[in-house]
Amino acid sequence: MLTSSHPLKQVFHCPEESDFYAHCLESLVLNGKNNYRLIVEFGSGEGSPVIKSLLRTDFDGKIQGFELNKVACKIAESQIKEYELSEKYTVNNCSFFDSPLYQSADCIISNPPYLPAVDDKIYQPLLHGGTDGCTIAKKLLSLDCDEVLLMVSSYSNPVGLIDYALDRGYSVANFEIAPLNFGYYSSEPKVKSAIATLREQGMAFYSENIYLLAGVVFKKQQKSQRDLSIELIQLMTAF
Repeated sequence: MLTSSHPLKQVFHCPEESDFYAHCLESLVLNGKNNYRLIVEFGSGEGSPVIKSLLRTDFDGKIQGFELNKVACKIAESQIKEYELSEKYTVNNCSFFDSPLYQSADCIISNPPYLPAVDDKIYQPLLHGGTDGCTIAKKLLSLDCDEVLLMVSSYSNPVGLIDYALDRGYSVANFEIAPLNFGYYSSEPKVKSAIATLREQGMAFYSENIYLLAGVVFKKQQKSQRDLSIELIQLMTAF
C-alpha cells in the first residue's frame, strides 16, 4: 500500500508524460528556429524534461524554472549539477508569480497542473488545476507573454482553454499530440469523479483508459499567421 512517504506523493513521477513534455520542448521551442535568450518555466518538478531537451539541442539561452515542491527542487538542482547545465538551467524554490522574470521572458513553458477536482485535497495538491483542470493554464496565458508552450489535457476543458487563449489575442501556432494512459494521479477516485462530471458537461474527452495530451505553442496573433486552433480542437475532442 502507498503511504504518504511514497515518492509518488512527494514528487510528480510519470515517465511517459515527462518524456513527451521533453519531446515537445525540443521540437517546438528549443529546435534552433527561435532566437530565445530567456525562457521561464512554471512548475519545473524534478527538472528532467528540460534537462533531457537541453542535452538533445544546441539551445544557448537561459531557462529559469520555478518549483514550490522543496523535494523536487533539490532533485532538480542535483541533476542540473550532474549534467553540467548550471549555465543554462536554474530551478528556483519559490512562486513563479512572485518573480518579475516572466515580464521579460521570450517564452513561458509549462506542463501545468491540470487535475480537475472540487478542491486541492488530492494525492499531490500542487497538481490541482482547479475544478475544470485548466485554471493555472489560463493564468499563465493571462500574463500576455508573446509565446507560451503549455501541455493541454483532453480531459481538462481543452476547448475552453483554447477559446480563452484566442480571446487573449493568441493563436495556436504549432502543436504535438500523444495518447496517454490514465495513471496514478488521474485515477484517484476524487479526480476521476471530477473528470466524469466534466465529460457530462462536454468539457472532457477520453476513452476508458486513454486521454490525449498536447504540447501547444500559443503565440500572440499576427495577421499573416496561420491559426491551428480548429485542427487542434477537432483532434482533442475526437473520442
